Amino acid sequence: MEWKKVELFSITSTTEALMGVDYAIYLIHSMSASTRLNQGSFEDTDLLLADNFARAAAANGIKQILYLGGILPKEVVTAKISVHLRSRLEVEKTLASKGTPVTTLRAGIIVGPGGSSFEMIHNLINKLPALMCPKWTLSKTQAISLKDTLEIMVSCLGNTEVYHKAFEIGAPEVLTYKEMLEKTAKAMGKKRWIFSVPIFSVGLSKLWVSYFGKTPSKLVSPLVESLKHTLTVADELAVGSLKTEYLDFDQSARQALDPDNKLSESPMFTNEKEVKNTVRSIQRMPNTRHRSALWVANRYKVWLPTFFSFLINAKENQRGDLGFYLLSSSNPMLQLTWIPDRSDLKRQLFYITGGWLVKRFDYGWLEFREVMGGKYMISAIHEFVPRLPWLVYVNTQARIHLWVMNRFRRYLEKYKFEE
Repeated sequence: MEWKKVELFSITSTTEALMGVDYAIYLIHSMSASTRLNQGSFEDTDLLLADNFARAAAANGIKQILYLGGILPKEVVTAKISVHLRSRLEVEKTLASKGTPVTTLRAGIIVGPGGSSFEMIHNLINKLPALMCPKWTLSKTQAISLKDTLEIMVSCLGNTEVYHKAFEIGAPEVLTYKEMLEKTAKAMGKKRWIFSVPIFSVGLSKLWVSYFGKTPSKLVSPLVESLKHTLTVADELAVGSLKTEYLDFDQSARQALDPDNKLSESPMFTNEKEVKNTVRSIQRMPNTRHRSALWVANRYKVWLPTFFSFLINAKENQRGDLGFYLLSSSNPMLQLTWIPDRSDLKRQLFYITGGWLVKRFDYGWLEFREVMGGKYMISAIHEFVPRLPWLVYVNTQARIHLWVMNRFRRYLEKYKFEE
């Protein structure tokens, strides 16, 4: 076994990590921010990370990507399902967008030690003598034990019969979330009064679950939004002969609660100093005219100084350095260096290499890229370290950047109609 620390936002780092790999298991989500300030939604971040991984897998000739996603509801169209589940489906499609065979296992709640959903249930039972359950806790689902999930994953690895296919996995037992709370309380030996109420909004549920479930609100919010759906296994998407015997919820809960049944320790990478006050900003833009990333990057170079013609000048030298200057100043506010060997029609990469608004010149980068076959364009700044004091930055420069990128998106939307 070889452990590697990977910067998943970097295509280069991800590509290097996958060298010599035959099969990759993708277990990534980005509901928790990886920088001090994260401007952008988790679904846009997940989209970018999946695109990075798909590119890296294709570059290394990976034979198969095994992806663990979420069961999809059957009672509503894709456009109306929760953002969390819609994002899981989007990641599934993005991983397959560069030609690597993908096998998707769509699961509901996975019951095992360390599992975020089961940990929330466990903490709620442990802390509350009475649980007032809102209407969404009567939604039905099929949980699955961690043991059974791992066995199915093993049976899929290297199995060419499941390439380019998606399966939904869950134990045959269909339960409501309220019933799972009751069964977990029994497994814990706790007497709890668990009752349903016809009110209690999803918004209040998020606060309730986050506080008493001891789970960050950014993780709870999308998960609770998904629980309003019926998430049961479709017969035509079941794994069939890949798995025929399952633990029921009572058995799964007892295994998950067993103090001797712990997750193995992961290594600690201690030799690298973390950079403080880093910023990531990711914005998704529609690309209905299927413009290239090269075209969008060039339009941005022209649009920004034009939009701020009363305030900003832009100058580009022969090396590809682009500086943005305040009025007639000789020192750039921000300097970007185009990286030609890591740029192409579908992705344009610029290192942040100078400027009096920047604290570190060897760390951050700006990119424009196509994703999902050109359906969207993503603009992203990674690991930017501002020079301004943090509180000043978040209330001035950070807000202005977000406003500027939203204006640029509107410009691109308007441009397509004016052509």
